[in-house]
Amino acid sequence: MYLNKAFVYGNLTRDPEVRALPTGAQVTSFAVATTRSWKNKDGQKQEDTQYHNCVAFGPLAKIIGQYLKKGRGIFVEGRIQTRSWDAQDGTKKYRTEIVVENFQFGPGGPAGSGPASGNSAPVTAEAPQSAPAEQLDTIQYPEEDINPDDIPF
Repeated sequence: MYLNKAFVYGNLTRDPEVRALPTGAQVTSFAVATTRSWKNKDGQKQEDTQYHNCVAFGPLAKIIGQYLKKGRGIFVEGRIQTRSWDAQDGTKKYRTEIVVENFQFGPGGPAGSGPASGNSAPVTAEAPQSAPAEQLDTIQYPEEDINPDDIPF
């Protein structure tokens, strides 16, 4: 069995760049910086920052491009992919990136309303189907009395 999965939590290094493919689908590219801190054998604090190129397609691309800006935190889940192309000078260029399959906004939520915004639900490639307001008003819930003594644990 093979597994290609990446999980990255960090800050955007630049504003997401939103483009459209020839098919009309949206694609957003951005980079996420992650920093690792440790103390060396002399007790001095050391840091190492890594930059991860990310790309999102479709509804995820639209949401990321609309709500995220440079410096915002983001948790990205996806697969690692390397693509190549021939540069104008005749050399072959390579770029390794994370193809976003799922993400969560970092602290502050999508609108930057502060750390207590409570937005922790993941955003996935499947667009959620929301019911019209009139259907929500007609939901009938059964009336049951739950007796705590009936609960088996």
